[in-house]
Amino acid sequence: MAAVLPDPFYYLENFRHVLAWVGARHADLLAPAEQDLIARFHALPRSAQALLVRMVMRKGDLFRHGKLVYAEIGEIAPLAAALAEAGLIDAEPALPLEALFGLLRKEELLAIFRDPLARDGGTAWARSARKEDLLAHLAAHFPTAQTLREWHAPWSEPVYRLQHGAVYDRLRLLFFGNLYQDWSEFVLTDLGLLTYERVEIRPAARAFQTRADVDDYLVLHALRERLEAGEDPRRVGADVPAAPHANPWLEERRARLLFHLGQALEKEKDWPAALALYRQSTWPEARLRSVRVLELNGETAEAFALAEAILASAPREEEAQQLARMLPRLRRTLGLPKAPAETLQTPEPLTFTLAADAESSVEWLLAAHLHADDAPVFYVENALINSLFGLLCWPAIFAPVPGAFFHAFHWGPVDLHHPEFHSRREEYFAACLGRLEDGTHREAILAIWREKQGRQSPFVFWEALDEALLGVALDCIPAAHLKVLFARLLADLRNNRSGFPDLVQFWPGERRYQMIEVKGPGDRLQDNQVRWLDYCLQHDIPVAVAHVRWAESA
Repeated sequence: MAAVLPDPFYYLENFRHVLAWVGARHADLLAPAEQDLIARFHALPRSAQALLVRMVMRKGDLFRHGKLVYAEIGEIAPLAAALAEAGLIDAEPALPLEALFGLLRKEELLAIFRDPLARDGGTAWARSARKEDLLAHLAAHFPTAQTLREWHAPWSEPVYRLQHGAVYDRLRLLFFGNLYQDWSEFVLTDLGLLTYERVEIRPAARAFQTRADVDDYLVLHALRERLEAGEDPRRVGADVPAAPHANPWLEERRARLLFHLGQALEKEKDWPAALALYRQSTWPEARLRSVRVLELNGETAEAFALAEAILASAPREEEAQQLARMLPRLRRTLGLPKAPAETLQTPEPLTFTLAADAESSVEWLLAAHLHADDAPVFYVENALINSLFGLLCWPAIFAPVPGAFFHAFHWGPVDLHHPEFHSRREEYFAACLGRLEDGTHREAILAIWREKQGRQSPFVFWEALDEALLGVALDCIPAAHLKVLFARLLADLRNNRSGFPDLVQFWPGERRYQMIEVKGPGDRLQDNQVRWLDYCLQHDIPVAVAHVRWAESA
């Protein structure tokens, strides 16, 4: 049975909460027209407020009267009239043809356009045609927006358009600090489907410090939407702000957008345009893509010079790994002598022959093959080590660092991937990781596991773990191993949370373990997996690579 919230106006209370929160923390970022809109909302009777919020929380901005049926609200017509009088909705909007097609059913459209369709080829074709084909057929004949009654005089059902949608998006942005979270966060939390860590949020904590920051975020968001909608990346790129943003968080968004635009132009093989965008971007992968684009464009000497410069600048692990593949190729093209090759280590592969099973993945098949009562095997992939880290370091990850949290719906701190994430919490992490030195880490991890069960976390995979798995893992994985694994995680949280081996096997009687990366026929190690394997071998952490081949059927 679906959960039911006790207050039928729960959504209205949530919306009021957002308005109060934004008013208390962001009043200086609201324009007079936005403050006036909020005042007009508060002046409405509760049922009219509720109807407006229902519209705000639904998809789109057009609503048929007959689709607005809410038991707690009651009769819609007088409330819609009040909203229209307050300037919050348009009770008789002009609809372009495309909007009309999105709003009405096909049978209704055939009735409205019966005569022009009959003149253009008969109604039999129209009845069997798809809506999009009808729209394309009629578009040239009806270029002007009209009200529904102008489209079809006998039409009697009202249609309403929500006004000021951009203001509601701005309010949501001011509250969440992003536009990917929406009003459903409240409902899912109220129903207990999502739970978040409770972090002290100081009155001064907020997502944006200036109105210009909000405006710039919205500009970058709109540009990203244009790119994702398929617009020419050159046109989108021309509108990206040329100067780096002073706000590091917004500059990261600008850099990522430039990188994605460069990728789009790479796909079109427009090397000069892609290179220009990569050179503007500070996104971590942009430098390597610049090398590749220079090479593809025949500018091999420039590609080699940039690759050498990156190599001399203490590159990140994945940059160094990819440069190790690029530089020999560039040297050959330029006729330069070979340089000593530096390759990452991988374990000697193990080979297993198993019977294929369409119902099970290769990882599950090998896990079942290796499993024994005294040597259990678990398919954990990235879940186990990340979760152990997230549980042990929970107090550090959710420390009330200024600017890291500013509302009650954070799955993790907003600066999680920023270079200063660790340094801003150095004392917290030192205390948490110190438990690996004094032997209290087991107690701390299990205590957090029980206390925080199910709460959102960027590291803990609640659904993949149980207390038995945690117990055997803590029995068999030495604290010294956890320390070096966690050190690499902290060195680059964006990239190092993935790439862990698929399986882990424990021998509880011997208090030892082994992590196993599984590869089926034709599969190969990915770059991030190779980096983790190399690191584990360097630190004497037991890892293996298992290659599975299928037994020939009789």
